[in-house]
Amino acid sequence: MGKFVVWTSEINAQLSRKYGREVPKNLAIDNPKIDEIINAAKSLGIVVIEVERDKLNPRLAGLDESLRSSGRLLVESKHGKSKTLKLISQKIRESRKLKGKSRRKRK
Repeated sequence: MGKFVVWTSEINAQLSRKYGREVPKNLAIDNPKIDEIINAAKSLGIVVIEVERDKLNPRLAGLDESLRSSGRLLVESKHGKSKTLKLISQKIRESRKLKGKSRRKRK
């Protein structure tokens, strides 16, 4: 099992790869929240070792304030980093779809 850092910016669809997005644009998430990443990781069986909500990815230092997203996780996964990020992104997409459907039903 490998340990590595997951930044919120690595799955953010609003960022280019130059600024740290690691997943393809079609898998990336609009403004991912650290809690969404934590929930997705735990539901996938990925061990969350440490959470630092106020850390900013150094690649984002020169970027406009509105595009900066802070937070990082130290995780342990049986998959590599790239595969883990893709799985987390897919899980967040699924959970957002389910939340959207449940909101429509309530109205």
